[in-house]
Amino acid sequence: MGLFSRGRRKANDEVDAVEQETAVEPAEPGTGPFDETDVPELGGRVDLGALRIPRVPGMKIRLELEKRRRTVVGTSVALEGSALQLQLFAAPRSAGLWDDVRQELAESVRSQKGIVEEVTGRWGDELVVRLPVTRPDGSSGMNALRFVGIDGPRWFLRAMVSGLAAQDEKRADALYDVLADVVVCRGPEARAPREVVALTAPGSEEKAAEVETGGAQQRGTLTLKDLERGPEISETR
Repeated sequence: MGLFSRGRRKANDEVDAVEQETAVEPAEPGTGPFDETDVPELGGRVDLGALRIPRVPGMKIRLELEKRRRTVVGTSVALEGSALQLQLFAAPRSAGLWDDVRQELAESVRSQKGIVEEVTGRWGDELVVRLPVTRPDGSSGMNALRFVGIDGPRWFLRAMVSGLAAQDEKRADALYDVLADVVVCRGPEARAPREVVALTAPGSEEKAAEVETGGAQQRGTLTLKDLERGPEISETR
């Protein structure tokens, strides 16, 4: 997958339709997430509209709703005691968003008296953060999260790892393998930079559905759940 050169977005960007076209390099096997222009076929993946998620035995997929509009704004894949949350955003043609978003996330975590560490991962710079939490028994603790950002052609995919994999790179590999096989179907619509690209439930608009996860005897579940908000990205002008 070709990535755009990174840098700060121009302040007068209104929609990505006014940006000049930038060439995208062909995708190489195993180097996703992919754009649909490079991997147009569904290939057995779970179709969530703007995202196609690979089927993995034993995984559970949850769609996350924005409460007020009841719009599907993200999805989470639960696997082996950890979870991978994915959110897709529109991006300008001329530059990626991850450099700016990474700084904003770090500032947001520090403002909540959290700890931020920047590390190098499979897709380059990642953030490992620890946020203060109050446990059910009233004691204080720290909740670990890992953020990965991927700049694609007119889209930005933010991944958040939680659970055991947030602190253990070996445990994170299984979720990273899922992320590496995701296909993004952003669509041709003109969108404002950082606008959330909504997802859809596969095959229906029901509140719950069962999704096969890669084998006759292996099945997982897909459910809709109100989005639990954490550190966010927002438009700045």
